[in-house]
Amino acid sequence: MTVLPRLFLAATLLVCASPAVADALLALAGSGGDAWTFRKVVEGTMAPGACERIEVASPLGSAVAELDGDRFIATVPLGSGANEIRAVCHRDGRETASSAQSWTVRLTDRPKAWVRAVATPEGMALDAGRSEPAAGRAAPIVKTEWSAHPGNPAPLPALPSTDKRLTIPVPAADGEYRVGLRVTDALGRTDESAVLFRVRDSRAEALDPQRHRPSWMDRAVVYGVVPHLFGPRGLADVTERLDEIADLGVTALWLSPLTEAPGLDFGYAVTDHFRVRARFGTEDDLKALVVAAHARGMRVLMDFVPNHLDERHPYHADAATRGPASPYHRFFDRKPDGSVSSYFNWTNLKNLNYDHPEVQRYMTEAFAYWVREMGIDGFRVDASWAIKERAPEFWPALRTELRRINPDLLLLAEASARDPWYMANGFDAAYDWTDQLGQWAWHDAFGEDIPTAARLRAALSASAPNTPVFRFLNNNDTGARFITKHGLERTKAAAVMLMTLPGVPCLYTGDEVGAAYEPYGEPQPVAWDDPQGLRGFYTRLAELRRTEAALPGPGIEWVETSKPDTVLAYRRPGAEPVTVVLNFGGESAEAPRFASPMRELLTGAVIQPGATLPPSGAWVLKPVTVKTASAPDRSADRRNP
Repeated sequence: MTVLPRLFLAATLLVCASPAVADALLALAGSGGDAWTFRKVVEGTMAPGACERIEVASPLGSAVAELDGDRFIATVPLGSGANEIRAVCHRDGRETASSAQSWTVRLTDRPKAWVRAVATPEGMALDAGRSEPAAGRAAPIVKTEWSAHPGNPAPLPALPSTDKRLTIPVPAADGEYRVGLRVTDALGRTDESAVLFRVRDSRAEALDPQRHRPSWMDRAVVYGVVPHLFGPRGLADVTERLDEIADLGVTALWLSPLTEAPGLDFGYAVTDHFRVRARFGTEDDLKALVVAAHARGMRVLMDFVPNHLDERHPYHADAATRGPASPYHRFFDRKPDGSVSSYFNWTNLKNLNYDHPEVQRYMTEAFAYWVREMGIDGFRVDASWAIKERAPEFWPALRTELRRINPDLLLLAEASARDPWYMANGFDAAYDWTDQLGQWAWHDAFGEDIPTAARLRAALSASAPNTPVFRFLNNNDTGARFITKHGLERTKAAAVMLMTLPGVPCLYTGDEVGAAYEPYGEPQPVAWDDPQGLRGFYTRLAELRRTEAALPGPGIEWVETSKPDTVLAYRRPGAEPVTVVLNFGGESAEAPRFASPMRELLTGAVIQPGATLPPSGAWVLKPVTVKTASAPDRSADRRNP
C-alpha cells in the first residue's frame, strides 16, 4: 500500500475524458456511507480491457485493485470522519479517475492501552508494552501514565508513574485494587485502560478479566428503572429519587433501554445505538444520573440491544430501498429467500449479521461508548441467546474489550442460567429461566391449589453449578405485577425468598410501594405513596442481605418440612447460618424441627420449637445465642462506588 497524493492531482488535471465518459470507463459501486473499519473493501466496474492497472485512493493512501474481468476490488485505508475516494485507471501512461465515493468512518482513531499484570514476590508487576498504535493513522506511543483509583483499600506508593513498566509493592491492606493506564501517541491521541489485582493475606494476585466476576455483584441488590414511570422528565426524575432508592438498600440500577427508538416503543426497537432517547432526556442527564448514583454507592447498568435494529433505523431503511446496492445490505442476517430474518413475531426488529466484521465492530463500539463517555458499570444484554445462536465468538471478544476499559464491569445475559455456556463465554450472571426460551423458572409455581413449595424447590435445584442467577418477581416481561396476580401477603413471602436465595435479586420500578401496572402498556408515572407499608419491608430485607454474611453466599441446603408441597425451607450455610421458612399454603403449618429458640430476623421475635407458621408467613431465622449483625454505616460505600 503506497500513499499517492499525486492521484488526486492527476484526477483534477485530466482532460482526456469528461465525467460521463470517465464513469462509463470506470465506476465505483455505490456512493458510500458509514464505515466501521479503517480498511474498507470497495468494489467497482470498468469497461472491458480499459485499464492495465486500477488503484483506489483515499486521503490516507491507495491500494492496487484486483481485476476480475470487468470488475475490480480493493481494500483502501480510511481515516476517522469523512473520506473521499476515487478509482484511477492506468492505461498507456494515462490516468482516468472515477467519480468520488464518500465514506464516513464512525470510529475514533486512537491508540489502544493494554495492561499486563503479573504477581511477583516483590508485588504486582504492571507492563504497558502490549499497548497498540492507532489502527488508522498509526503513530508511536510516546507517553505512559499510571494512576491509582481513589477507592482502593490502601495507598499505592509507586503511583502515579510514567514508567512503561513498574512493580507495585504489596499494599498494606487486603482487598481489590484498581490501577489505570493512559497512553498518548505522537499525534496527541489518548486511550485509557485499567487493571484489577487482589491482595489476600499480604500477597498480591492478578485477576483474570475473562474469569473474574465483579466482587460487588456478590452483595448486589438491583433495581430496575423505567424512566418514564418516574415522571415526564425521565432521567432527571430518576435522579431526583436516588436517595429513596439508595435508602432501600439498592446497590445497582438497571436502566431500561435508553437509546433512540420510535414513538412509544419500550426501547428494544433501536434506531440509534449512540444517542439517549429524547423522551428520557439528554446525554448530560444520563451523566448526571451516573455521577449521582456513584456518589451514593450504586452502580449503573444499561439494558442494551445488540441483536437487531428497528426497521426504521437508517441502515435498514437504506438496505430495504436500495437492495444489494446499499452499503448496509450485508449488515443484516438473511433467510434463504433474501429477506431479513427476525425472531418470533418481532417483524419490525431486523437481525444483524454478525458474520460481517463491521457489524461486530459497530456493536463493540456502541457498548464501549457508554462505558467510556457515560461511566456505565455494566449491561443487561438483551437477547444474548440470539447472538449465541448465530455468532457465539462475539461474546468473549466483547468481554475482552469492555474489561480492558473497565475491569470491574458486569455483563448480565438475557439467557437461561441453566446453560453453563454463558458463564464460560463472557457473562457474569444469567436469567432465572427454564430451559425454554424466555420462560420464568417460577412461572407455574404460584396460584390456587398448586404445590408451590415443591415446584419452587425443583426450579431452584435446576440452575447450572457456579452460575449466578438473576432473580426477580417482576421485570419488563412479566406482565401484570406479582402483587396484582397473587396479592399482598403472598408477594411478601415471595419477596423474602427472592432476597434470601443465592444469586442477584432484582426489584423493579415501584415494587417498594406495590405499584400495579404492565410495563408495555405505557402506564402513567408511579404514585410513590406507600399504602401497604412495603418500603420498610423491602428495606429490611436488603439490610439482612447486606449484613448477614450467609445470604450473599452461593450455598443452599434444603430443610425437610411436614408439608413439602406448601412449606419451603432452606438453610444458607456459613459461619453464622441462616434458615428461611416460607409457608405458601392456605393453612398454618408446623415449622421444621429445631432444638432451641430461634430469632426471627425480620421482626426480632423469638420463635420457640414447635411453633406454627401462619398462611403466607415467612421466617428468616438464626439461633438466639448467635449475635445478629447490625446495619453498618453505608456512607463509605457511597463515597467509593
